[in-house]
Amino acid sequence: MRYLHTMVRVADLDESLHFYCTCLGLKEVRRYDNEKGRFTLIFLAAPNDEAVAKQSKAPLLELTYNWDAEQYTGGRNFGHLAFQVSDIYDTCERLQLAGIKILRPPKDGYMAFIKSPDGISIELLQQGEKLPIQEPWQSMPNQGTW
Repeated sequence: MRYLHTMVRVADLDESLHFYCTCLGLKEVRRYDNEKGRFTLIFLAAPNDEAVAKQSKAPLLELTYNWDAEQYTGGRNFGHLAFQVSDIYDTCERLQLAGIKILRPPKDGYMAFIKSPDGISIELLQQGEKLPIQEPWQSMPNQGTW
């Protein structure tokens, strides 16, 4: 068995691509438009997985955009997507500057949570050991749910 991808339905393709690619740094590796089915599939990979994802078609995040408007409701039963980052503090600071709320700050130097424009929880995990605890992250309150 091998992990292939996680599919997430998105309501606004441009907004979602901005979030996942521009803000988070994922790379588009494949796109499929199905005119008859009226949907677009976009497959994204983390930068360090891009080469292997292009070759093996895994591991990927699949964004599914249905051309006909639908309202999607999510729940905590979905869980979350998780990405490893090289510096949790730098990543969270960059995301904040892009207007993304840090819902669960990296108080412990290791883990943070944000949400996509469609309400998908995303866990960010520090690569390797926890970083030394730093302000303002240590004192920053949690917000909402993740």
